[in-house]
Amino acid sequence: WSSTIVLALGIPQVITNLISVICNSAVIIAFIASSKALHKPIFILFCNLAVSDLLASSSALWIALLFIEKPDSTIYGSKELLHAYVFFATSILSTIYNLVSIGIERFLAVAPCTMMKYKISQCQTLTAALISWGIAIIFGSLPLLGWNCLHKSELASTLYSPFCIDYLVFITIPNCVVAFVLLLCTYIAIIVILKRQKAIIQASGHTLTVYKMAELHVARTSIFIWILTVISYAPFFAGVLWDAIHVNCPLDLHIGVYVFRNVTATLITLNCLGNPIIYSLKFKNLENTLNFFCQEKSEILPPPNKDKSQSYSKLRICICAAVKTRKYAII
Repeated sequence: WSSTIVLALGIPQVITNLISVICNSAVIIAFIASSKALHKPIFILFCNLAVSDLLASSSALWIALLFIEKPDSTIYGSKELLHAYVFFATSILSTIYNLVSIGIERFLAVAPCTMMKYKISQCQTLTAALISWGIAIIFGSLPLLGWNCLHKSELASTLYSPFCIDYLVFITIPNCVVAFVLLLCTYIAIIVILKRQKAIIQASGHTLTVYKMAELHVARTSIFIWILTVISYAPFFAGVLWDAIHVNCPLDLHIGVYVFRNVTATLITLNCLGNPIIYSLKFKNLENTLNFFCQEKSEILPPPNKDKSQSYSKLRICICAAVKTRKYAII
């Protein structure tokens, strides 16, 4: 390691992590200051996600400082690095589970309004958040319970020593599949539901410009979330697969391999930085759009005669149950 390479890799990591820590801390403080928001299930999930991202950014900052101080320790492993990696892995697992929980909650928010059993309570949301943290802590703490290669170099990961390569495969492949596949399927289902609701309204002979705008916003936001997730975690996933297939001595690897490892860590931090931007900073615009839509419902859906008044009433209830009661359902 030359000092130029170490600083060129370490300083951007430190800066990115510090910005992520500040942003997520601001989101958490904002949620705590708004006591009314924390009574809503989706805001509980948002706040929990911000906590996960804050811890992930803090642990990544810890790892970056260790790399700047002792770059060789990130190749051969150390006890201090093991604790930092465990902290980082636990936070990342919690972030993934929270992203999936938010996607599921958004799906249930726009589910058909006749299925009232899908309404999520505050207690259920807190339980889901605690379960997510419990699973993340259990899986993330396994190296501290003995599943590590601190003194077993022949089984250690080449890129992420002192983690064992079999442990990395164990937690990476299933959780990346969850993050990529389940999250994608959830947002596709949300878009399909919105398209069906739009088709029902159009079939009744009415146009709904604001609803089309909301649907377009859903699609754009979902695509952005998916792309950000893939960009953040796919390189790390590829690195773990490469590490599992190629058993190499650290001294035989080109320095570019370790540069790639550090870049993957920075990309994961970018996901922690992007989450508060996606899920928090656009609340006001989103609320105004959906409020305008609900305020216009009486003009959009006027019952033409008494025979159809009941069907229009049900349609109005359906729209409001899917939108007004969940102002942020399209995030």
